[in-house]
Amino acid sequence: MPFLTGLILAAFAGYAGAWYFGAIEGDFELLLFVAAVVAFVYWIAEKTVFLPRRRRAAAALEADANQRRAELARQGIAKVDGDVQEAKSRVLMQPWWLDWTAGLFPVILAVFLLRSFLFEPFKIPSGSMIPTLLVGDLILVNKFTYGLRLPVIHTKITQGSTPQRGDVMVFRYPPQPSMDYIKRVVGLPGDEVAYLNKRLTINGKPVPETPLPEFFDEDSMRYYKEYQEVLGKHTHGILIDDDRPAFVPGPHDFPGHENCNYSVEGVVCKVPPGEYFMMGDNRDNSLDSRYWGFVPDKNIVGKAFLIWMNFGNLKRIGFFN
Repeated sequence: MPFLTGLILAAFAGYAGAWYFGAIEGDFELLLFVAAVVAFVYWIAEKTVFLPRRRRAAAALEADANQRRAELARQGIAKVDGDVQEAKSRVLMQPWWLDWTAGLFPVILAVFLLRSFLFEPFKIPSGSMIPTLLVGDLILVNKFTYGLRLPVIHTKITQGSTPQRGDVMVFRYPPQPSMDYIKRVVGLPGDEVAYLNKRLTINGKPVPETPLPEFFDEDSMRYYKEYQEVLGKHTHGILIDDDRPAFVPGPHDFPGHENCNYSVEGVVCKVPPGEYFMMGDNRDNSLDSRYWGFVPDKNIVGKAFLIWMNFGNLKRIGFFN
């Protein structure tokens, strides 16, 4: 068993290393699920086989020691070297290969259940959601608001609520579902979304926006026009870069592409049933539904709601719209 366990742990380490160095496209959810299954098998084996075996060995050791003490006592020897309890503790102690498997099962299970059904942490890697979310923000995503889904296979098991306009949502990127994206829900199923000359219109009604003082982006060392936008029940900031053209360069040939009309002014799309149109708050620096299409309900991961840490700026901690 130690040799087999070593091979299993080496396989996990190899997978993680290959993922880290970019040799493979990793899947943390699948890795955590497999780790939980392997640890569970060892935990069952520990409870039913290995622990009872060690307990029997410890009991036999204690019985032999007591018999030896009784025999020596009959010979008039009262003092006997050796600590039986210490020897029993060594016999009962889990070997390293069970410490790293069965011993970690409760922790792995707790992390797996928490991450799969309650809350999942993410780190913001790009500036597509500035000014709402900055690069380096560590956020929490609610996994049950839109309905619970089974991990790995992503089958929905509870209905939950439907996404609303303005929600900040994490989803599996349609062209590459192994990647998670975060954007704002702009169009619901059946909506007609128009983004023309950098103005957002939904079902023929312009989305209200109010000019704000210019926003200074420390990464690009530039000022951008900022507006306060009201989308559904959410009031949030958006950035506009006047140096970028209004038209959408190089949209992909995505499923439902026929629902969109592109022009030099921008794009107009009719959102298909069961799908959503997503946009970043940094409107001219966001790769979103204008480029790769709609997000089907099956790709939804959860609703982002909290910045729990930003090591460069602790004032960022808190809830956001």
